[in-house]
Amino acid sequence: MSGYISPIKNEALLNLCSEIRVNNSIAPNDYDRFGVKRGLRNADGTGVMAGLTNVCSVEGYYVDDGERVPKPGKLVFRGININDIVNGCRRDDRFGYEEVAWLLIFGYLPTKEQLEKFMTVLAECRELPEDFIEDMIMKAPSPNIMNKMARSVMALYSFDDDPDELSTENVLRQCIQLLAQLPSIMSYAYQVKRRHYYKKSMYIHQPKPEFGTAQNILRTLRSDRAFSDEEAKLLDLCLILHAEHGGGNNSTFSTRVLTSTGTDTYSAIGAGICALKGPRHGGANIKAREMARMMEEEITDINNEGQVADYLTRVIRREAGDRSGLIYGMGHAIYTISDPRALLLKQAAKDFCRTEEQMRHFRQLELIETLTPQIFRKEKNNTKAMCANVDLYSGLVYELLGIPEDLFTPLFATARVAGWAAHRLEELTTGTRIIRPAYKNVSLPYDYIPLEERTIENTAHAGEYVPSEERMRK
Repeated sequence: MSGYISPIKNEALLNLCSEIRVNNSIAPNDYDRFGVKRGLRNADGTGVMAGLTNVCSVEGYYVDDGERVPKPGKLVFRGININDIVNGCRRDDRFGYEEVAWLLIFGYLPTKEQLEKFMTVLAECRELPEDFIEDMIMKAPSPNIMNKMARSVMALYSFDDDPDELSTENVLRQCIQLLAQLPSIMSYAYQVKRRHYYKKSMYIHQPKPEFGTAQNILRTLRSDRAFSDEEAKLLDLCLILHAEHGGGNNSTFSTRVLTSTGTDTYSAIGAGICALKGPRHGGANIKAREMARMMEEEITDINNEGQVADYLTRVIRREAGDRSGLIYGMGHAIYTISDPRALLLKQAAKDFCRTEEQMRHFRQLELIETLTPQIFRKEKNNTKAMCANVDLYSGLVYELLGIPEDLFTPLFATARVAGWAAHRLEELTTGTRIIRPAYKNVSLPYDYIPLEERTIENTAHAGEYVPSEERMRK
């Protein structure tokens, strides 16, 4: 399929881009001058308090005399520690994602009867509208599954008889349908990408009503539809851990921001998907695996502490990796000593490794986890506590399950729909105002110039950026 060819020539674009850079420059000291909390972060790195929630608590430090004191990470869904949820499912040897979705959306653990009925409702809702797969997915292959998922969610608006009605009953219906349908949309979008971009066979398998989310994902992705119970429960663990992470994470906050406008469910959830795609958010799981592969290509032994340390040093110096200076999978805005999701996935990955090659990759990630804080202290004089986050080990887990990299972040999205739905319902119930932070304008006033008198010299604001102090004097 030939892509759209822009009529804008490269030379013209380059000229315009130089003007954009000049006219959008703001001096860093201006942010300090006006007390701007960039990234909605306080000076100590904590998030600006933007709201209240009953849905989730994410803890990684406490404040003592105004100072952040690191503590082991804690993730709590509706008052229940994530470790207790995972251990409860393991003890009963059963799947837990659907139970977690119920907990997040309704606010309490379901009874056995409620959970069985919920599973039945999800099974009934998995079917997509007639001709949707062909018209909305197959006819427009996408190189990125996240974009296709967002587009498909937006398209479902057209198939809803009452898409804009904001009653709790209607929004709950929409959220449950999306919770059921998004895994299928993801699988179909990947199969279409395989055929169109990789020139490989496409296979479409229908979900089985008696299967849960994790089982159906593996069934629809694999050519032979075969998977073990252990594999399905490992994927289920991933879904549980990705289901929710507080109201302040970027994609959930995006969902709440759109919800506060009174827009429809499809727009709000679509925004969450688009936000999650970014490499600074959910897309970091792909970047972490890319970084590990680059390391393997550039050093002789990924289990050699000295070689790994040297490589990570070059990454921080922007001499290796993607030259961003970031070590993906390390560090978190809230977690300091530990990320409970990473701890659970790390142990699960270790237990699942079957071959020496798989263990070699596991030990590589362990070295990255161990060495990165030391190297940051040395290279950046950064003494803050730093731990592995969920992205360091999630990619390895997906690889162990034979899941292609194209689906690392989409799987994150299929799980996070539960959290987005819970926060959308909470915002609609408790929110009374549109979310609207302030931006201060620091531009200089300019006179309007009649069209026939304009030249590049008298209209383009070329030259050095003018700091706010000088602007005020003018």
